[in-house]
Amino acid sequence: MAAAWAVEELPAKHGRDTAAILAAAAAGDIGALVVGGVDPADIGSPDASAALEKAFVVSLELRRSAVTEAADVVLPVAAHAEKAGRFVNWEGRVRPFQAALDTGSMSDYRVLDMLAAELGEFLGTKTDAQIRREMTALGSWTGPRTAAPGATAGAAPATSDGQLVLATWPTLLDKGRMQDGEPFLAGTARHTVAKVSAATAEALGVADGDAVTVSTDAGSITAPVAVTDMVDHVVWLPTNSEGSAVRPSLAAVHGSVVTVTRSALSPATGTTGAASGDGPTPHGASARIENGADA
Repeated sequence: MAAAWAVEELPAKHGRDTAAILAAAAAGDIGALVVGGVDPADIGSPDASAALEKAFVVSLELRRSAVTEAADVVLPVAAHAEKAGRFVNWEGRVRPFQAALDTGSMSDYRVLDMLAAELGEFLGTKTDAQIRREMTALGSWTGPRTAAPGATAGAAPATSDGQLVLATWPTLLDKGRMQDGEPFLAGTARHTVAKVSAATAEALGVADGDAVTVSTDAGSITAPVAVTDMVDHVVWLPTNSEGSAVRPSLAAVHGSVVTVTRSALSPATGTTGAASGDGPTPHGASARIENGADA
């Protein structure tokens, strides 16, 4: 790799990961950020907003976003169908694709090459052909594989009466920005529910369809219960679905301790009583959120 890049040696130190970059920018240790195709809400870092406010931000984007709103410079780039390129899958296999539309839009890799040139650096990504030649020159890795990462299970978080451990992850169809402006696809998303085990539901005094409120000091989310075959003393919520924006609403992540109570409000209607079990509710009407100021 050093030979292909025409350098004497490769850096010995590890670079910053995303969390470290954001923390450094928020602290003022990094003065500028180039951000492409990233939604701060998906990162789950408390430093994301502070980093965008503190640093000089150059945004490479297709449309308006939370990053473009904070950016000092916005550079529009070509969408997938408007440029040639290649994906490298999890097996290391290269999967090229060609432009389907000729719009004259500039690709993100060319924009990065031009930015680097203005800083006096040669990036070598002006064209897809340049990138392909470099990838060919580098070839496939033939050395020993890095060992699989290992982790030691930690102790379960301590909870008291009325508290559960939060489990959360994004669903395939949710409030992600790639689905903006596509109500028909969004309409096929799973309804937001709070999943608990049968034993946990019994301890809470709830059954399928009853509403529960999951809360922290930051805010709360109310959703109908779905009794599920899962671990006791845990409540699951979708990370970023309609009515369940876990990170901004609860300031919580997977493994956080939350308070769970039976709710007198129906998540579907906002009225007193259990959620109706007479049929599916419209997408977007299955859960409700309150922030800390209004809860």
